[in-house]
Amino acid sequence: MRRCFQLFNFMLIFGLAVLALAPLCGEGQWAIAQGKGSGEPLKLPPPRYESDVSIEKALLARRSIRSYKEEPLTLNDLSQILWAAQGITEPKKGLRTAPSPRAVYLLEIYVLPGNVTNLPMGMYKYQPQGHELVKIADGDKKAELFQAAGQAPIKNAPLALVITGLSEKTQNPAWMYLEAGHAAENVYLQSVSLKLGTVAMAGFKEDEVRKVLNLPEKERVIYIMPIGKK
Repeated sequence: MRRCFQLFNFMLIFGLAVLALAPLCGEGQWAIAQGKGSGEPLKLPPPRYESDVSIEKALLARRSIRSYKEEPLTLNDLSQILWAAQGITEPKKGLRTAPSPRAVYLLEIYVLPGNVTNLPMGMYKYQPQGHELVKIADGDKKAELFQAAGQAPIKNAPLALVITGLSEKTQNPAWMYLEAGHAAENVYLQSVSLKLGTVAMAGFKEDEVRKVLNLPEKERVIYIMPIGKK
């Protein structure tokens, strides 16, 4: 009986400690704590659906930006960018922000952070269902990507997205390139709203980039999009 009482006291104290520390952790920190070392998805902050920038203003201001300030991006920034690229907008049917032929959804979005608050370096895959990241590689993968692609904007950007196409999911490979264009334009426009800059790059040796990212042969590397503050 005494042992049960001691166990109860321990569990009570532990629970109170967790409740006391929870406010000290932001959404991003809690997400990393949940997934770190466990292989579990890293939950992203929820995206917002309103801003002070109209679609017309975003279209007017959209430019390809190749140099960025040496300032970190936040998990909120990353969350919004990924939602714009491939986020779920109709949960019952799984429809997304960017159109896809026959709603097949032929793209994968990879995140290679260099300076994103509360997100360790490595390589992550975006999961639209659940709005989550899954870490698939450790180390400074963005630096390796820069060496493979040889594109200067990647080096100093706090973040690089890699958009790939799943050629085995379609008999018409042109579809995945069209879909990648839709997603990339969404990233451009969302970046304007967030006062960020980006550029869609396709001038690289695909085999070398695929090797660095350890991607299968049938997964085509379509775009690299470094992102940072203007």
